[in-house]
Amino acid sequence: MPETPVPLLPPPAEVLGVRRIRLVEVPAPRLTAEERRERDRAWAEMVLANPTLFDGPVVACAGTSWPRPGELHVFWFHMTYRHYALRRVTSSTAPTASLSVSVLQPTDDGRLLVGRMSPSTAAPGRWQPPGGGVEPPPDGERLDLAALRRNAVRELAEETGVAATPGELALWAVTRGRYGSVGVLFLAPPLPEPVLRERFGALAPPERELVELAFVRSPADLPGLPGPHADYLSPVLHRFARLRP
Repeated sequence: MPETPVPLLPPPAEVLGVRRIRLVEVPAPRLTAEERRERDRAWAEMVLANPTLFDGPVVACAGTSWPRPGELHVFWFHMTYRHYALRRVTSSTAPTASLSVSVLQPTDDGRLLVGRMSPSTAAPGRWQPPGGGVEPPPDGERLDLAALRRNAVRELAEETGVAATPGELALWAVTRGRYGSVGVLFLAPPLPEPVLRERFGALAPPERELVELAFVRSPADLPGLPGPHADYLSPVLHRFARLRP
């Protein structure tokens, strides 16, 4: 029998080990006329506050299941970024969880690179690993772990200037956070801090989604960052320190 997606709830941010991921496409949720009106109203307010917001295609998350330890099934549907404006509509029951990829880029002395998001992004000023929302696959192609790796490679290059190959990124963990959003974390090979700063500095400033880099070793380093950080960053650093050789 086909699996039934489990509705996502907004638990506290957590990081979970995973060995295998299966992605299953499901129909997009049907919205009522009122939900569509309220979504569009909320989106208009968001764009007015931040005109750089773009209503482009994105993969949203309908639910997850863990059929066995270490194996995660993610149910996804095609949507545009406007859909997430439903998070501001308290009467809506439609799932608004996102699906994203992030890359943990270590230095050769055991720290992790984090970047501060540009004021023009959806999370201005927030510190987080390089990454972003998953884009829908081209027509005729599957959304699978290989596609997520390609997304992660692209995000790493666009945000830090570091060129990696999909084969160099190891599946490391998944995060669950606000709205039940799911993030897939990949671990890149370590590089010296000067190399990372050089490659970041070579990016043209107008194209940067990250405006500043920092290197952190543990949650104790986070209070030293000027501004907010992603809610999953502290548990990620806990796990990274625990698993580091």
